[in-house]
Amino acid sequence: MAKVTKTANDKALRDLVFSELLEGNETKYDFVRINDRQYGVILIDFNGHERYVRISAIVAEEREDMTAQELMQSEIDAYEQKQADKAEKAKKKEAKIARDKARREKEKANE
Repeated sequence: MAKVTKTANDKALRDLVFSELLEGNETKYDFVRINDRQYGVILIDFNGHERYVRISAIVAEEREDMTAQELMQSEIDAYEQKQADKAEKAKKKEAKIARDKARREKEKANE
């Protein structure tokens, strides 16, 4: 069995927990209270290892300069911008790899 990467495993476990919590049905997992703001659950990842997944409830401070909705939207916008920046960086990296490969092949052909 091929080993699944940490990134893929973590995303799958997060997606599983969020879908379980947000579907509105009775959950089949045993969420255990950790403290006054966290619950946890033990799940098995794609590699067959036990993983501890924490769910936290963080209450943002009241702010005088923006409403709760504006704060939430600003965090969503910041996340989306970071994802777009990451995608652009990956696109540039792929283009550079292609250019470098073409340059190396050209140099090799000219030898």
